[in-house]
Amino acid sequence: MNTYNKTVLKYFKNPKNLGEIKNPDATGTVGNPVCGDVMKIYLRLDKTKNRIKNIKFQTMGCAAAIATSSMITELAKGKTLKEARKISNKDVASKLNGLPSLKMHCSNLAASALKQAIDNFERKE
Repeated sequence: MNTYNKTVLKYFKNPKNLGEIKNPDATGTVGNPVCGDVMKIYLRLDKTKNRIKNIKFQTMGCAAAIATSSMITELAKGKTLKEARKISNKDVASKLNGLPSLKMHCSNLAASALKQAIDNFERKE
């Protein structure tokens, strides 16, 4: 059985940056067809500094999917796009004090959604 630690449960029960940004500068959406998790990241940028001014997420999935989505937004907020691009799934899992091995794919999805949003922004510019 997968058991979640207190940090994961905290971010699942009280996620940070949950919601949608109207008219975002960029979005990234990823999903895992095996487990059914879907994550969408919204970015609002301070374009003069190429910095993430606001970031939100919407996730359909398990506790780990919601917790990792919340954590990636916490880690990325205020960072430059270059700094945010370097945030890895291991960074997300580490800040959550670990994930059950069967749930590590959630941290991959969160990091991928952020990178996709950054890629989508850079393609538009």
